[in-house]
This record gives sequence, structure tokens and C-alpha cells, in this order.
Amino acid sequence: MRKSAIVITVLAGLVFQFGCKGPQEAIPFDPAAVSAYKPGENSARGITALFIDAKKEALLGNHIKAGAMFLSVIDKDPRRDAAYHELAQLYVLQNNLTDAQKMAEKAVALDPSNYWYKITLAEICQRNQDYTGAIRIYEELVRLFPGNMEYHFQLAACYVYVGKINDALGELDRIEEKLGISEELIRQKEKLYLYLNRVDEAAAGIRKLISAYPEESRYYGWLAELYMSNNMPEKAIEVYQIIADRFPDDPYIHISLSDYYRKQGDDQKALEELRLGFANPRLDIDTKIQVMLTYYSVDELFDKIRPQAMELAQILIQTHPDNPKAYSMYADLLVRDSRFSEARDLFHKVISLDSSKFLVWESLLRVEAELEDYQAMKHDSRRMIDLFPLQPIGYLFNGVAQMQLREYEGAIEAFKAGSGLVVANNLLLSQFTAYLGDAFHQLGDVSSSFEYYEKTLLLDPTNSYVLNNYAYYLALRKEKPEKAESMAQKAVQLDPGNSSNLDTYGWVLYILNRFEEAESWIRKALDRGGTDNPVILEHYGDVLYRLGRTEEALKYWKNAVGQGKGSDKLEQKVKDGILYE
Repeated sequence: MRKSAIVITVLAGLVFQFGCKGPQEAIPFDPAAVSAYKPGENSARGITALFIDAKKEALLGNHIKAGAMFLSVIDKDPRRDAAYHELAQLYVLQNNLTDAQKMAEKAVALDPSNYWYKITLAEICQRNQDYTGAIRIYEELVRLFPGNMEYHFQLAACYVYVGKINDALGELDRIEEKLGISEELIRQKEKLYLYLNRVDEAAAGIRKLISAYPEESRYYGWLAELYMSNNMPEKAIEVYQIIADRFPDDPYIHISLSDYYRKQGDDQKALEELRLGFANPRLDIDTKIQVMLTYYSVDELFDKIRPQAMELAQILIQTHPDNPKAYSMYADLLVRDSRFSEARDLFHKVISLDSSKFLVWESLLRVEAELEDYQAMKHDSRRMIDLFPLQPIGYLFNGVAQMQLREYEGAIEAFKAGSGLVVANNLLLSQFTAYLGDAFHQLGDVSSSFEYYEKTLLLDPTNSYVLNNYAYYLALRKEKPEKAESMAQKAVQLDPGNSSNLDTYGWVLYILNRFEEAESWIRKALDRGGTDNPVILEHYGDVLYRLGRTEEALKYWKNAVGQGKGSDKLEQKVKDGILYE
């Protein structure tokens, strides 16, 4: 009969397991291995001596030789029950359970009064999944030794395996009569009752525990959870109210009530109870954070209950003012809400309480990047490097900060140091090489710049940022135009909505004197947000001039001047109305 996995495993811990070394290859016990026994010595004394010697070999771990000797004993004295019993145990050590069971059955048949033989046979039957055979033996053992609870436990487990759940419950009842009420027994019985869909009897068992230990609040919680999981909310809320009245300081009651109301669709009451639970200092902060993330997905926290989530995070800080996790939780929520300045303050608070968390430092630096506070980013990344000198991320942030501050030599130093710490992460390494390419280009070292761009594309051929920059710089120098076109085209394919990529592709086509195509692509760049970019505006003016649309070209050059810094010749173009290259 195929049984539920829950029931099959419910008493698994009660089933005796042989203490062996694991499965081994079954090796025949060859009588030829016997050297101590002299052929022809068939007297009772000689056979007994051989049995004793076989036992010694077994104790020494010489199982093959011992087995052969026990077989010789049986060959000379087929009614020597102890030899069959010893052989059964040796076969178990070889994981040869079929022969082990045969030997054990023979030992029991020869001496049915020896209960040790029966115990061995029952255990082998269990290992061999012959639960019916094991049941016959354990039923006899519990009759002979009714006070031995181990036999009752083993019998109950075997009943479960063959689907006799009521018989298993009967055995557990008998154990309870002898040992008294215990949480473990009630738990086992609850699972069996629930398998039989007898919820009231499962609840009755828990109520026994409550009667025996009325000051143990978690038994009430256990009962309420039973009712909730079996679609009996009316009974569950009655128990929850008892807990709230009798155990107002119970750290879990408000969390349980919140879960109850949430499942009933009453979100307001669920949040009210959650507030009370979060304000209870007796409930640890890890549980509170886990509850929030279990009850609500990240999207729900922001799409549906963002103000309430922020309030709960603030309650965490008020209740656990010295715990960095409280501030970290609130800071993460603020980042999600794009409140970067407030988040930064909280990350600094976390670090002041515990500076050992690498991810907090990384979060702080990401927030400073969002705020474009590169001086702070440079300073804090330096502190991060001091604390985590073997982590490359700190060097990456430090280099980026110095790039933005136009400290290119310092940036190169940071990028080189960090790239040397990257292990088996080509994507991260490609970020370092890409930035090195940019930094060297800013210093006018074009050869080194292009060398690092080549390294980046070997590591990450789909890096659209480098493909775009490399193509653009080649176009500005009018070098390798075909290679520049191929890279610019690939960058557009990878990131078609990026106005810089579209402009670069158009500009490469311009360098190739394909002005009609260039006009089309640079116009797309303007349509994708490039109207406030002086470089793109100037490029479009240049293309229009080449197409003979000089008045329109002048208009775009003037727009470019109004948006910021273009090329060195932009103002001259505007003044004279002529294209200078």
C-alpha cells in the first residue's frame, strides 16, 4: 500500500537502525579460509572451540574468515543456533540483508525462547522493509515485555509503514499510559490524527498538554496554528484571544494575530497587530525582519503598504536602538524609495555600530554614487579598502570617485590594484579594464586606452559601453573606420534605446561620408533624449551642413551652445555659419 510521505516518516526517528559502516560488497564466506579447524575433529568440544575461535575473529574484524568458520560450525552441527545468529549479524555488516534475515529466522526457529534472536530478526526485517515480519515479532515482544517502551515504539512505527494508523495510535496511547503526557508523543499522534482527518482528536491531544502545563503559552499557540492550518479560524481566534489575555507579554502573540487577520483579509488589523509585535522588545529583531519579508514581498512593501513598511522599520529602531540591523532595514527601504540622503545617514549609523559588514559599506557607496557626492565616495571607499583590503569592490568605487573628480592618475592606481584582486569573475574584471581605458584616454595615452578596451572586449564582448566609447574615439581620430562602424553597430543592437550609442553610430557613418544614413541615426539619438546633449546637437548640425541644409545646421549649433560645452570649434561655427572640422 502506498502511503503519504508525512505518515511514512512520522515515526522514522523511532525505528531502530543497525550501527554499521554502510553498504559493502557481499563477499561469500569461503570455508577454505579456515585454518584453525582441523578436518575430522567433529566432537562437541571441537565444534565449540571452533565457534569460540570464529567469535574471536569476528571481534578482531576478520569478518570473512569468521563467517567461514561459523559456516563450518553449522556444517558440523546444523542445530547450533548461536552460529546462525552470529552469521546474521555478519551478513548485516556486509549489507546482505536477504541472507541476514534467513540466518536470523533459522536462529529463532531453533531457539524460540531467546528474545535476543527475535530482536535481531525484527531489526533486520525493518532494514529489509519486511514490516509485516517485524510486526509479528514486536507484537510478541510487547506481550512478553509490556513494560519495555522501545518495543511499543518500534511496533507503532511498523504499523505506520504498513498503513495500520489506528493500531499505531493504540500503541502510542499505551506508551502515554505508561510514561505520561509528553510533547513528543502528542506531536506524533497529532500527525497521525491529521492524516486520518480527525482534527478534533488532534486538538484534544494538545488540550491535554495545556491542561497539564497551563502556563506554557506556546501550547496554546500550537493549538491555534492547528485550527488555522485546518481552516477553522473561529476556533483559532478564540485561542489567540486566550493567549492575548493570559500572556500579554508573549513575544509571538501579536505576530500570530497579524497572520490570522491577514489570512482573513483584514489588512488593517493585521498591520495593527504587526505594529504591536514589532514594538515588543521580547521578540528578537531577526524574527521581526523575517516576518516582514515572509508576509510581504518586496514589491508589496512598496506598491501596497509603503507608509506602513516605513513605520514598521521606524518601530524597529525605536525598539532596538542599539541594533545595527534595525537601521540597515530602514536604510534599505529608503533606498527603494529613492530617499538617498536619508539612507546615507542611516548607513553611517549602521557602520558606527558595526563596521564589519561588507554589504553595508557597498550599499553606502552606491547611495553616494546616486547622490553624486564623489568626495564622500572617495573618502568612504578608502575606509572600506582599509577594512577589506582583499575585496576589489572598494577599489572600483574609489577609482570611479577619482575619475569623477578628474584625479585620473589616482583612479588608474585604484583600478589596477582592484583588478589584481579579482578572481574568476570576468564581468567584474571587465569593469576595471573598461574604466582603465577611460582613465588613460583622459590622460591622452591613447595607446594604453585602446589596449584596455581590447582587453575588456575579450572579457565581455557584449559590453555596449566600451563598444560605444572605443568606436567613438576611433571615429574622432579617423582610425580604422570599418572597425569603428562594426563596434558602433553592435553597441546599438545591444542597447538600441541609448542616445549615446545612436549618436556614435551616426557619427561613424558621418566619418565614412554616408551623410544620409548618419542623419537618420543621429536624429534617432535626438528622439531618444539627446536634445539636451550639446555633443549630439552639434553632430546633427554638422550632418545637416554636409547635406546642404545650412540654416538648419546653424540652428542646431546654436542649440548646442545653449546646452553646454561642445567641440572646440562650436562657437566659431555659430559665429561664421560655416562647418569647421
